Amino acid sequence: MEVSRELVRTVVFILGPMVLASYVIGLRRMEDPMSLWGGIPESWRPLNVTCMFIAAAGFLIAWWHLLFAWEYSVVEGIGWPWSGEVDTGGHARLLIAMLLILIPSMLWLELTRIHIETDTALTQWLVIGNLWLVVCGNVLLIMMGWVAWQSGVEGTGILPFVGGLMLGIQVIVNDGILWVWKYPW
Repeated sequence: MEVSRELVRTVVFILGPMVLASYVIGLRRMEDPMSLWGGIPESWRPLNVTCMFIAAAGFLIAWWHLLFAWEYSVVEGIGWPWSGEVDTGGHARLLIAMLLILIPSMLWLELTRIHIETDTALTQWLVIGNLWLVVCGNVLLIMMGWVAWQSGVEGTGILPFVGGLMLGIQVIVNDGILWVWKYPW
């Protein structure tokens, strides 16, 4: 099956708002929404929230360039750093990265709520594994941005790479490392 730009756009247009809705619904279902901060010190929280907005801006930058601003053929020709020269499949690779970012992002809060209620090793590892799926998706997005930028193809630039790094501040550093480390498992 060929993955088109329209398919990737549609998936992001559907799943993106679902991520936001999952947070609204999840927060309303929580007995104590502040427990989601886990072991993150209160003094770190304003910086963490700022990073959330930086991450959202980074996602939008990468999304816009890869799915709207760049030519279809340019995105279709983006590979992974290890794949060498490719002519097709860029949108399929982008879809993989987006699905790894968006689907687990929808599940994180609910999985964390379940862990808080049950406090089992299984739920702990489900939450950590879920967060690391998002990390993997973000790393793939960063690598796509890097490969595109390094290719020197006309019509590309550094912005999707920078957008992926901006998203990575929250996803990789704050959620994948600090939150997992500081959470009172």
